[in-house]
Amino acid sequence: MNLYILRHGIATDPAAHEFAKDADRPLTPEGKRKLRQVAAAMAALELSFDLILSSPYLRARQTAEVIAEALKERKRLELSDSLTPGGSMKKLVELLNHLQPSPESVLVVGHEPSLSSLISLLVSGGASFAVVMKKGGLCKLSTESLQPGRCATLEWLLTPKQMALMS
Repeated sequence: MNLYILRHGIATDPAAHEFAKDADRPLTPEGKRKLRQVAAAMAALELSFDLILSSPYLRARQTAEVIAEALKERKRLELSDSLTPGGSMKKLVELLNHLQPSPESVLVVGHEPSLSSLISLLVSGGASFAVVMKKGGLCKLSTESLQPGRCATLEWLLTPKQMALMS
C-alpha cells in the first residue's frame, strides 16, 4: 500500500474568537491558494487514490475537497473521526486494514501532531522518529503490510514550497 499523508492547509488563527469550536475553523484564502499549488504538484506527480480519508474538522475537510476536486476524485472522499486532533492512529490503521477491496493508494488528511506521530509509528515503531509536517505538507509511505508498529518505508516528505516549484 502507498499511504500519502497530507496536513491541512493554513487555517484561521485558533486565537480568533469568531469560531465557537476549533473544529469550525476554515482555511484562509491563502491556505486555499497554496493548496491549489499542492494539488497541481500532486497532479504533476500523477498521483491518484483509491480512497481519500479526512478528518471531519472543517479545515481538513476543505483541504481534502480541494485535492479531490483537482484530481477528479471527489467520490472517493470519506471522513473519519480517527483523524481528528487526538484521534487514534491505531484505529486509523485498523480501519484501513479492514477496507474491502484492499486499497493500493490512500490519502489521509489531518492535523499535527497526530500525523507526525503516525509517520513515526509506522516508520520506527514508536515516537523516536522526529518528523515535522508543514501545513499543506505531503508525505509518502510504502508498506507491504500496514500495522500499528514499524512496517513502512518513508519514500519522501515534501513541503508546500517544494510542491509549488513542481506545479
